[in-house]
Amino acid sequence: MSAGSASSAALGSVLDPVRALQHALYRAAKADPGRRFHALRDKVFRRDVLWRAWVGVRRNKGAPGIDRTTLAQVEEYGVARLLDEVAVELQRGRYRPLPTRGVFIPKPGTTERRPLSIPAVRDRVVQAVVKIVLEPIFEADMLPCSFGFRSKRSAHDALQVLVDES
Repeated sequence: MSAGSASSAALGSVLDPVRALQHALYRAAKADPGRRFHALRDKVFRRDVLWRAWVGVRRNKGAPGIDRTTLAQVEEYGVARLLDEVAVELQRGRYRPLPTRGVFIPKPGTTERRPLSIPAVRDRVVQAVVKIVLEPIFEADMLPCSFGFRSKRSAHDALQVLVDES
């Protein structure tokens, strides 16, 4: 197969090692639905996976957590330095998340407020890393009719399926 005829998913996997990892995890989970993944720990402190998680956290912006560390402060401190520290903590089994910062935000269209917990930036990075590693495994077991809490699927997509079927 030539590069021109390769699928975009396969081509993306060659160029993107994180995507290749996700694709391999998905394929393994899809091929054997009863498989148990016992060796995922080493995936969460891979430098490329940590960097991808940071990019996602940075893109989402977000308020500082209980430690009051902002994204700009992390960049000033050094993203690579922070990711190296997190990787070492994860490798050694010493990573411990900080408590979340609790705030109340207004509910739209009412005077009520709802609680919101804001994790520290480093904890959001670790959460994103775990999502990057675990999501393809769980995605493999999802049915096509499942829409809740899945990437690239929304309630609007579910409604569209209902509209198309009627």
